[in-house]
Amino acid sequence: MKPNLIAALVTAATIATATFGGAAHASSWTGKASFYSHGVRTASGARFQPGAMTAAHRSLPFGTRLRVTNLANQRSVTVTVNDRGPFIGGRILDLSSGAANVIGMRNSGVAQVRIEHVASLDVVDSAER
Repeated sequence: MKPNLIAALVTAATIATATFGGAAHASSWTGKASFYSHGVRTASGARFQPGAMTAAHRSLPFGTRLRVTNLANQRSVTVTVNDRGPFIGGRILDLSSGAANVIGMRNSGVAQVRIEHVASLDVVDSAER
């Protein structure tokens, strides 16, 4: 293995352990998600695109990929964290309106979801080099 790939994997494992409350084996969790459809820039600096498959999370690193499943209808979408939020208590994730459409939660505004960690883009990019 190349030294850069090893360093990236070790860094990802360290971030995952810290991010998931010290439980590296925690691969999913449930809670309430909402959605948002306005803004100019995200906290990562990217231009906000309401139709993109993106999400806001309070602490996960930008580029983290998550599979979000609406527990009411079992519809899922894979999103990339590129913003910070939600800023309303009791919610664990804010989805772009495009992602909310995919899992069928636009009408309700809030849904009980299961979130599963998929991968981080920087680790995937490093592995492909």
